[in-house]
Amino acid sequence: MKILKSALIIVGLLTIVFVSVNATQQAPNSKIQEYVKTNANDRPVKDYNIYALPMPENINFAGEEVPLDDPDIYERMDRELLVNTYWQSNALLLIKRANKYFPIIEPILKEEGIPDDFKYLAVIESGLTQAVSPAGARGFWQIMKGTGRDYGLEINDNVDERYHIEKSTRVAADYLKRSKAKFGSWTMAAAAYNAGNRGVERQLERQKVDDYYELLLNTETGRYMFRILALKEILTNPEQYGFNFEEKHLYKNILTRTVKVDTVVNDFADFAKHFNINYKILKIHNPWLREAHLNNASRKEYEIKIPEENSYTAVK
Repeated sequence: MKILKSALIIVGLLTIVFVSVNATQQAPNSKIQEYVKTNANDRPVKDYNIYALPMPENINFAGEEVPLDDPDIYERMDRELLVNTYWQSNALLLIKRANKYFPIIEPILKEEGIPDDFKYLAVIESGLTQAVSPAGARGFWQIMKGTGRDYGLEINDNVDERYHIEKSTRVAADYLKRSKAKFGSWTMAAAAYNAGNRGVERQLERQKVDDYYELLLNTETGRYMFRILALKEILTNPEQYGFNFEEKHLYKNILTRTVKVDTVVNDFADFAKHFNINYKILKIHNPWLREAHLNNASRKEYEIKIPEENSYTAVK
């Protein structure tokens, strides 16, 4: 028994030595190697390991350079790239929604003379949803009630045009142009969209600087531009950040036609059936209609979107 026991111990020790030597020979070098495989369509698919992200070169917002040679700016940019890249579900949803809504927003910004990069401001404001903030801001562009009315939006119990994508985009564009004229840069205009013109002006005076990247701001406004820049980078180059999808996975905008209404609408459920859709579909395409009816005592003309025929299953 002693001989057998000794033999087993020797075999065990030899096995351990062999495994250790073999593992050492096969271990990767100290440099992290990115493992890449391909899917059925031979498209590169990154594995689920977590990697530090290389900082993109020449980052800019609306043509205005981001001073990445400043260590503080570098760290803040790196943080937002990491947070938004590895919050994968949220970033992928934003990529899908952008395909649906950017074609609506982009031509309006261009027509209004606003740089295309500002579409990413809408992304961080609302996630391209009809969001409601704790402070009462609403819609894609998170417009407050007083600001919306000041800029000509109709806001009442029946109608709230802060939820109207096209009209609210024009209001945001107008606000941004005024901020740009006041502060002299698009970066400062974007920051003022978050903190308010007066809030930004007060900090510039107090800190005796004239550049967003030189300001010490509260956490939200301090992260604001870097979140915009990070999502611009990720949504522009999604595959570089590990997001794999095909065209069929992206959300599509439904084609609609416009119906003009200048009368009272007593019941939008009946109104919807008249166009062979249901109440839910009507409200999805016209979120600015806030109730199940429209008083319209003034006989104002409204433009209501109706999906093109066969876009949805017909209401029986």
